[in-house]
Amino acid sequence: MSATAADEGVHMDGARRRSDDLMAEVVRERGSALGAYAYLLTGNTRDAEDLLQDALVKTFVRARSLDLTSAEGYLRRVMVTTWIDGVRRRNQWQRVRHLLTRDERDEGHAEQVAARQDVQAALDGLSRRQRACVVLRFWDDLTVHEIADRLGLADGTVKRYLSTGVARLSEVLGPIALARPDDVSFVLDGGAR
Repeated sequence: MSATAADEGVHMDGARRRSDDLMAEVVRERGSALGAYAYLLTGNTRDAEDLLQDALVKTFVRARSLDLTSAEGYLRRVMVTTWIDGVRRRNQWQRVRHLLTRDERDEGHAEQVAARQDVQAALDGLSRRQRACVVLRFWDDLTVHEIADRLGLADGTVKRYLSTGVARLSEVLGPIALARPDDVSFVLDGGAR
């Protein structure tokens, strides 16, 4: 490290310490008054504390040549501009948030949980082969022929399991929309195959 770089490092360390000492003195001597000022701007204690903290960081992050009196005035200006900028940002967000977010009245996941439980209960009412065929058809999106190959069954047998399974699911869940044109070839009444 060169002598110039070392001198700058010592100078920055000394300036940093003076800045830290001044910040501690400002907080100790004028913290209550600055907190009250922040409260007047924000209207609540939590936001006032955040505003004062932000202003302290913005003011003392870089070493400045301030004394106690000028530091307080500078902090007050920083608080006002920070608060106004925050209000502007919130107002801007209010104008555009509907473009980016969902409705805040999120009811939670109760509806999804109930639907999942209904589907689970309906699937529990199927035989193992019917259930396997239905899951492979509607979850894995396999064709009747692909299901037959995977399970080692005839295409007609898979169609019968699917037809019976979908009919039983419809009894519990209501009408089920068929995803593919070949779904209509299911045996719907258990009659001729």
